[in-house]
Formats: sequence, C-alpha cells, structure tokens
Amino acid sequence: MHPTPGRSGRPRPRPLALALVTAGVLGLLTSPPASSTVPLGTAAEAANTATVFYYTKTKNWPSTYLHYAPDGGSWTTVPGTAMEAACTDWVKKTVDLGSAEGLQATFNNGAGTWDNNGGANYALGTGNITVKDGVIAHSDPCADTGGGSGNTATVYYSTATTGWTTANIHYAPAGGSWTTVPGVGMEAACTGWWKRTLDIGTATSLKAAFNNGNGVWDNNNSADYTLPTGTTTVKDRVVTTGAADPCAAEVPDTEAPSTPANVKAAATHTSVLVTWDAATDNKAVTKYQVTRTGGTTGTVVTDVSATVFTDTGLAEHTAYTYSVKAVDAAGNTSPASATASATTGASAPAPDPGTPLGTDPRKDPIYFVLTARFQDGDSSNNRGGSQHVKSGNAANDDPMFRGDFKGLVEKLDYIKALGFSAVWITPVVLNRSDYDYHGYHGYDFYKVDPRLESAGASYQDLINAAHAKGMKIYQDVVYNHSSRWGAKGLFTPTVYGVRDSQWSWYYDERSEGFEYDGLTVEPKSGKSYYNGDLWSTAEPTGNTCVNWGVPTGGKSAEGYTVYNCQWPSPTSGMFPKAYYHRCWIGNWEGEDARSCWLHEDLADFNTESTAVQNYLIGAYDKYIDMGVDGFRVDTAVHIPRVTWNRRFLPAIQERVTQKFGAEAARNFFVFGEVAAFVNDKWNRGSVNHSAQFYTWKERKEYSADDEVAAIEQFDYENGRGTGDQPTSANAFLDGNSYRTPDHSRFSGMNIIDMRMHMNFGDAQNAYNNGRDSDDSVNDATYNVVYVDSHDYGPNKSSTRYAGGTDAWAENMSLMWTFRGIPTLYYGSEIEFQKGKQIDCGPSCPLASTGRAYYGDHLAGSVTASGFGTVASASGEVANTLAQPLVRHLQRLNLIRRAVPALQMGQYSTEGISGSMAFKRRYTSGGTDSFALVTVTGAATFTGIPNGTYTDAVTGDTRTVANGTLSVAAPGKGNLRVYVLNGPGRIGSDGPYLK
Repeated sequence: MHPTPGRSGRPRPRPLALALVTAGVLGLLTSPPASSTVPLGTAAEAANTATVFYYTKTKNWPSTYLHYAPDGGSWTTVPGTAMEAACTDWVKKTVDLGSAEGLQATFNNGAGTWDNNGGANYALGTGNITVKDGVIAHSDPCADTGGGSGNTATVYYSTATTGWTTANIHYAPAGGSWTTVPGVGMEAACTGWWKRTLDIGTATSLKAAFNNGNGVWDNNNSADYTLPTGTTTVKDRVVTTGAADPCAAEVPDTEAPSTPANVKAAATHTSVLVTWDAATDNKAVTKYQVTRTGGTTGTVVTDVSATVFTDTGLAEHTAYTYSVKAVDAAGNTSPASATASATTGASAPAPDPGTPLGTDPRKDPIYFVLTARFQDGDSSNNRGGSQHVKSGNAANDDPMFRGDFKGLVEKLDYIKALGFSAVWITPVVLNRSDYDYHGYHGYDFYKVDPRLESAGASYQDLINAAHAKGMKIYQDVVYNHSSRWGAKGLFTPTVYGVRDSQWSWYYDERSEGFEYDGLTVEPKSGKSYYNGDLWSTAEPTGNTCVNWGVPTGGKSAEGYTVYNCQWPSPTSGMFPKAYYHRCWIGNWEGEDARSCWLHEDLADFNTESTAVQNYLIGAYDKYIDMGVDGFRVDTAVHIPRVTWNRRFLPAIQERVTQKFGAEAARNFFVFGEVAAFVNDKWNRGSVNHSAQFYTWKERKEYSADDEVAAIEQFDYENGRGTGDQPTSANAFLDGNSYRTPDHSRFSGMNIIDMRMHMNFGDAQNAYNNGRDSDDSVNDATYNVVYVDSHDYGPNKSSTRYAGGTDAWAENMSLMWTFRGIPTLYYGSEIEFQKGKQIDCGPSCPLASTGRAYYGDHLAGSVTASGFGTVASASGEVANTLAQPLVRHLQRLNLIRRAVPALQMGQYSTEGISGSMAFKRRYTSGGTDSFALVTVTGAATFTGIPNGTYTDAVTGDTRTVANGTLSVAAPGKGNLRVYVLNGPGRIGSDGPYLK
C-alpha cells in the first residue's frame, strides 16, 4: 500500500527492489573487481545528501513526486516534493538527510497513483541513486563522460544472459585512476545492450569492469577487461574491438504488447488470486503491472513477472478490482485489461505465518521423513483408504495414513538430537488415489491434506514449531503431475459409470454437497475415500472422451463388462490438452519424457500452458507465504529446463523476495530430483536428462511460445552434446585458496546427487563418481547427497540399504565431510528395514517394506539440548538413541557444525595421496576455515599452508613447517579431520570415530 499521513512513519520491510537484484539469479560476481584501487564504500558525494533519479518512461506520469523520510526521521507530507527534469526519461531531486545515512522513499504522480516497491518502500542510501522499474542502482544516469578533446572509447555491454536491469562501467584509462565504485551509469542502447562513450584523454586503452550497481560484478574472472579506443562490444566475456554498432540495424521498438486477456480474480479469506493469459509482443513481454483499486488504500500498482499474482493482507469483506498491463523491454505498455473483481471474506483462523530461517542451506544436514509413516500423534486422522484390506495393512492395524504433523512436532527433538537442522517432508497437498499416503498424487494443491493435520498441529504449527527449535522445513513439491483425478480448481475428469448389478460396489452413490477431503467420512457410503463425485452415467457437458459409455468388449478381473471412459487415461481424450498431455512416455531419455504420462496414477500437466503455470505458482505461493525454507522438487527432469528457468524458478524467487526479502530468497533452497539411474556422468548421453543440466540458465533465446521453446531447447542442447556443456570451478579450491563462486549462470535449482546415490554400494565408488561430475554442476557444494531413499537404494536397488553397519558408518563419514549436504532417510540411523523392499504398492503390507511405520522406535520422551546432543530420553526412544550408528551420526554432526569448511567449503585433491582424502576451505568475512580430511585410509597432504593443525576426532596436534602432513589409516568408518588453528577434539569417542 502507498503511505498515508497516518501510517508513513511506521518501519517498513527491506526493500523489494534491492532484494530482486541480490536474490536467486545472481550476477557474475558479488564483490568489486580485485584490480580496483578504490576502497569499497568510497563515495564522491556528501555523506548526508542524496540525489535521487527516477525513471519516468515506463510510468509516463505528467509529474513525479518524491515522498521520503530520512532514516530515523519523519515522512514528508503527502504527496512529497516535486522532482525536476534531469535528462531524457529521468527526473531527479537532491534531498538533505542531515546526519542520516539513508532514506525510505516512495514515488507518486501527485494524483493518488503510487510506486511504493510493492508495499515495501525503497531503502536508499546517499550520493547519486537511480530507481528504474523497481531496481536501485548507484550512478548519475545523466552524466556526460564523452565530448572532450581526448581519445574516446564507445563501449557496448550485453546483459542478455546476466538479467541485469541496469549497468555501470567502472574503468581506468591506461596509466590513470579508477572511477569511484560503482563507476558511471551506462545508457540503454537497444534490447539487451547498454552503451557509454568515455573520454580517456591521451590514453589509447582502458581497464574496465561492469556491475549492476548493487554489488554484482563482471570483472572478466578477476582479470578485468582491456578495451581500446573506438567501438567495442562485450558480450558473455567476449570482447570484439572495432565492432559494428550492435544496435545500428535494430529498428526502435515502439510496438506495445497486446492487452492481457481473461483476467480473473478469486478471493480466499483476505487474499485475492489474480490470473490472466500471457500477452504477446513483437519482442518479448518483460513484466506485468497489476493495478488494484478498492478498500481504503487507493490505487496500488505492483510489478510481477509471472501471469499470476496473489494479493495478501487485504481488508475483510471488501471489494477489490484489478486490471493488468503488459510491458516490454523498451518500456512500451499495453492498454489496461478488462477488470476483474473479488470480495474478500473474513480473516483465516490460522496460526501466524512463519518466517524462513534464511541461512545458508549448506549448514543444515537433512533428515527425510515420510510424514504419514513416521510418528502417529493423533489416531483420529488415521485413514486406510480403499486398499486397506487388500494391502494387508488392516491385519496389522497399520493404516497407510498413520503418522501426522502432530507426531512430527512431538519428535522434532529426536531429529534435533541426531544433529539434523533441516527436515524434508513428503508433499502436504490433498491427495486422491487408492494408495496416496506418500503425497505424490496431488488433487487439491491449494489445500493441506487433513489426514496430516490435527487441532493445534496444522502444517503452519509444524513450520513454526520447527523454526522455534532452529530447524528448517523443506517441502516436497510436485509441478509435473496431479493425481489421475486431475487437479481441483484447474481440471478434474468425470468418468463413465453405471451403478448396475456389476458396478454398484465400485461407484458410490452421489451425495450432493459432500466434498472429498480424504478425511471426512461420507454418510451414505461410510467411506472417506468416497468417489460419488467422480462418475456420471449421462455424458457430461463438454466431454471430450471418445465413445462415452460404449462397451470396449473387454472384461474386468472380476469378469464385469468394461466401458470406454471408465478410467482416466491420456489417450482417451478425457484430459484437455490445454491442461494435460495426452500420451504415454516411450523414451525416458527422449523429448517425450517431458510431454507424456509416467504412470496411470500421475496425470501429466501441460506445464507449458499458462493456465497450468498460474495454478501451480499460485498454489506454491501459499506455502512460501507460510514460511517454508525450501522446496524439494519431485520429477524435475520431466519438465523442460527452459520452463523451469522462464516460469517456475523466477516465480519462487520473486515470491520469497516479496514476502521475506533478498537474503531469504538467496537461501531459499530448491533442490530437484533429476532421476538418472546410470553410473556415467551424462545420463545415456542425454544432457537434457542429466541432473547437472538443471543447475544452469539457458544460453540462448527460444520462441516466446513455451511449448515450442521446450522442443527448441531440447534439440539445441541435444545437438550441442555432452562435450559442449558449461563447466564450473565453484566446488574447487584454487590451490589452497577459496575462490569467489561465480553464480551468474545459476538457474536457481540445485540437485540431488543421483550419481553418488547410484554408486553408494561402496563409499569409494561414490566418492570417485561424485568428483567426476562436479565440474559440470554450477555449484556442487549445494548437492543433496544420500545413500538411499523412499524410491531406491544404490544401483537402482528396490530394497533399503543392507551393506552392513561398518559400510553405513563409512558412507556417513564421507557424506558428512565431503562437499554437499548430507541427507538421511528416516530410520537409516538404526538400519531400519534393511534389505526390505522399499515399495510394493498395495500388494503387500507396509509393515514389511522400507516405508514401515517408525513410531514404535520413538516411543517415550526425548529432549535435545542441542544439535547432536540429548538432555534426556526415556522409553524405547532412549534405546534407539543408544544405537552405534546414532552415536556415530551425532558426533559427525557435531564436527561438521563446528568446522565451516565441512559445511560450505570448496575442495581439492591436489598434492594429496589417499583413497578418500581431500582438503577443504571456506573463507568469508572474518571466517577462514581450512581442513584436511581422510576417510578410512591413510593419506599424505603436501603443499599445504604451514601452521598448527588439530584433529577434530582425536585432538592430535601437528605443527606443519614444510607444507606436509601425513596421517595413518584410521580404519573403516573412522576418519581424521585436521583443522588449521582448529577448535580441538570435538565430542566423545564412539564405535567408529575414535
């Protein structure tokens, strides 16, 4: 909302604009060029004045006002002070801040239309500051550095792949001094290009680096750029001298996008979900402006990049009206759409929303829980479903939905006592299928499954309880598919049915007004898995299923007549192609892996459809707003990377930034399941189906049509092949030195380390394979590493890991010290269900599988005194905590938590002999952590820094004076962690670490 006189002085959140610049999709560097001789923070302007430049072309306001408050001071009277013309498309105002070091600011046209940074206001500093389309930079856009009598250099810089919305050039003529950081602002030349003509006096060349004005730099990998006089272009670190004007042949873009159509608004409590169809443009639509009127806040305009917007925190029982404009890169704006209105209801009676912890995810080992199988805190929400008897679960009094959030809340201290500070839980959305306890058959993506919730133990309560203990919640999310019964609110199919003598047992009698929620029992049928709303004898309006109700000529297993359209299928025409794909997968490494169904229970979304994108983005915005700390993305490989990069990943970043700020967005952890069940670096030679591929941005532009773009991207990258993919050194030390990571080409999605997982039959094999893949991952220090999961064990084994306790200890010692984030599937700390089939569906009881109920091992009480330490425990859980692998795990977590290099460090094997031996370092601010690690075997480390090293396991201290340290073999499962200037021995000896 825009500020009003009665509310202007209220403290505001961190500004959205700054958050957008520093979040998720990062620039090339996050520090200034090393060659710059200007100290960071040096300013040419007075410390207590600010000259604010505001870009007017997009708004096209007749006049512009700056409404501001110096930090700690009072706001100006609405509408503020008039800004004056500065140069083409810019106005400015210089304000006296007194002793303040910054100001809060908003802008308006003097007639009630505001730009208040999406409700967060703009936080501005001192000196020259620009605000352009929500992005804050630090330069004078009207400064003229050309036109003198000396030599000139005209520099064009491309931001097409960095995504910067403004650019500065920081330079020094040969033999001269550097400009003041961040340099001088460049001018928009044409789409994707910025330009500046520089007077460099008698010099014939200059050194240069580029930045976005908010701390993100391109300094040519620390070498800076050397540029001559004349015209030069710099694009993706390629310098072209004597270049032609890259904008010369381009006709100025004066064509506005089409008007957004099909605008809809729907209210839930005090939130409104607004959706619309994507607009078209001769170039590309870069954003949308959503205008809201109604209530007491006047007109509010919010910029979004997606075609969906959730407006929250509105007044109760109030009508709001929305319209949408599309804007292209040239600032051309479409006419306003037709309006859509919605009236809010009462505020939701829910717990206060949580706030993500927002810390570096590499600090947090992950414990993976199937919520419905972990701990039963409330038996009243237990449900067996239609397969309860057939599966054998009834005989064991073991309903598939047994564990719940209440049970998980009750046992968070158990997980904390193991040493874990992040919990990955299976999907929480309302499911619908015959066997849906795992959560991957989503039906209503906007509703939490009531079979998991209890009074006082809602999903929000779980998130808040975890955060109160310093623990994160990572929510498993599904974008690829719904249940076979579709997705409520998007499309749900109706099948043919007739309650005759053969089928009356199968089709429940329709109960008007009854709504399936998986928990509530329908009175007529006595079932919570009621299906009376799913079938119809009469052909429904708009049916597209072929041969509705005509006998197929086949018989069911019971010998009953089978009819066409009696079961959801992609090939029957039952699912509209606007929402779902209509084929069965044929080639797991082919293009159809993204565009066809994987299984009859997994109806494949057409994720290239705007309507589907809107539905999913809006749904997962809800859980972001609740304060979850990250998403584990199911079946990520079955959605094209270009769709992730264009739609879903930016939407996640944008939403987290809007709600919680840039730092939270940067650390909101998204890790994808890109299932590649092979032992080689690239999945059968298909780059499009290899995990590391998803960590990268696109490197060329594709069709504006997402479906066409998906095929173009597949063909292009498939043609480039495995030998022509991006590489990264982000996981590797530079000798003994930590290198500044380059995340400029990071997509926003990290990955589960499928290659290590597949090779964890032996720790040495997993280690070798992991190292071999790391140069093709954008930053492998963020890889999620596990031995087995709810799907497979190593080498695609269908059973839970049964390699033995010693092998488990060795695997854990490697995972907790090597790069990546160690992750453990529930129960593995006691080798739970080892050798048992992980999943056999409804054909056998869950008690005999790897997904058995774990709560029997957690009976009693436990209180954690810290991560990896127990204050008290009684009952069976005390016996569980006394198991050898538990003790091993606790100490590993204590050691990892005490040594930053083991959490976030890069690694190297240079100068090291040993089977599983490596050095790791992490340097940031006042932290410089350097560790030498060997797992199981002996090792010799040469060329290391001299100094005092202490082993975190034994406390042994070594003084290195010749750059060499040798370590005897500690034994299988044991390890040595020699830390330079280390904290000493950490924890007590156990069965393996000693």
